Amino acid sequence: MSLENKFNSLSTKNAPGQEIRQSDQNINRIMIGKKMDGILVDFSHGDVDAFKPTPNSRKNWEQGFLNGASQAYTEYRGSFEIRNKLANRLSNFTNKTICPENELIITPGTQGALFLAMGSIINNGTKVAIVEPDYFANRKLVNFFGGKIVPVKLNYKNSEIKNSLDLDHIENIFKKGVKVFVFSNPNNPTGIVYSNDTINKIAKLSEKYNITLVIDQLYSRMLYSGESYTHLCSCDTLPKSILTIMGPSKTESLSGFRLGVAFGTSRLIERMESLQAIVSLRASGYNQAALNTWFNEPKGWINDRVRKHEEIRDELLKVFRNGGLQTTTPQAGSYLFPKLPQLTVELHDFVRLLRFQANVIVTPSTEFEPNCKNRIRLNFSQNKEEAISAAERIVEMTKIYEK
Repeated sequence: MSLENKFNSLSTKNAPGQEIRQSDQNINRIMIGKKMDGILVDFSHGDVDAFKPTPNSRKNWEQGFLNGASQAYTEYRGSFEIRNKLANRLSNFTNKTICPENELIITPGTQGALFLAMGSIINNGTKVAIVEPDYFANRKLVNFFGGKIVPVKLNYKNSEIKNSLDLDHIENIFKKGVKVFVFSNPNNPTGIVYSNDTINKIAKLSEKYNITLVIDQLYSRMLYSGESYTHLCSCDTLPKSILTIMGPSKTESLSGFRLGVAFGTSRLIERMESLQAIVSLRASGYNQAALNTWFNEPKGWINDRVRKHEEIRDELLKVFRNGGLQTTTPQAGSYLFPKLPQLTVELHDFVRLLRFQANVIVTPSTEFEPNCKNRIRLNFSQNKEEAISAAERIVEMTKIYEK
């Protein structure tokens, strides 16, 4: 791929869904009816005003600032003092002992961790298995680093059938030369959590065929009532090369600090540090101090946050299902992925119309699954009443533009 084509493949100058803020050109030509009343709701990301950052995050950041040079110029992989605390907390959370010195790196957001991970394991022609649908940057980074995407379809469309991956297909592509498997769990955008059986089988297959695993566990703290979770890094059988990516940007609303972590095989962490040293030197030194609040919130805080998100999820599911929009129930996270009826306009035009006519910003499904052109993704970490009203406007818009 030429350098020009590499950058053309990235194709996003704004957060997916927000690009329509920049262009309402010709929208009146396709709009039916009048603009709707309602407060603007941006479902393309969570609202940190509705769900504020963890308590004491500002206080910890200020202390990092007061620490001066020692905090500003940490090791490239992050302050050892902070990594040591994180390793203990993450070890308890995942039930996997993590060495703070060799097996953990602090990065500029989980997006930064993903970039460093991909850059450390993908070469020209590397075959990389990517779940569809899944986080939009996975596919773009594989293309950018010269890898070859091998899709793995996720069954998520029928709540009466077990939503999961085809493990026979996964083994088959491993046999045929796939070297890397990248996926999120819980899945972004569907909110599906892979079962203990699925995770353990992926671990065993990856060990058998010497696959490098990269697992994005960004929402693994936000599990809804009755759900359980298996951390792949804690499975009895593991490949020699594995990375887990986590961070406090979503559930804990610390996205503004741009902090993430990756932990796993020491050789990969070393590569990531070498790459980080020439990309950004380190995660912002002062901001690293905010990680002292992560997994260290007041008693009951995380349970209350999950409960409030579950309430919003349930209300929006009612709105969409009553409006005839088939929507899988998320088991975790803060995303909904409703299916639209057949419309008189193309998906991306409908997304633009939602913004211009209904004051609602969403992300088109093509960001997560290129051939899926009839869904939208919503991050429902929003003010509850405003989110419900916006969901009702989405349903109303589908009625206006339905074939």
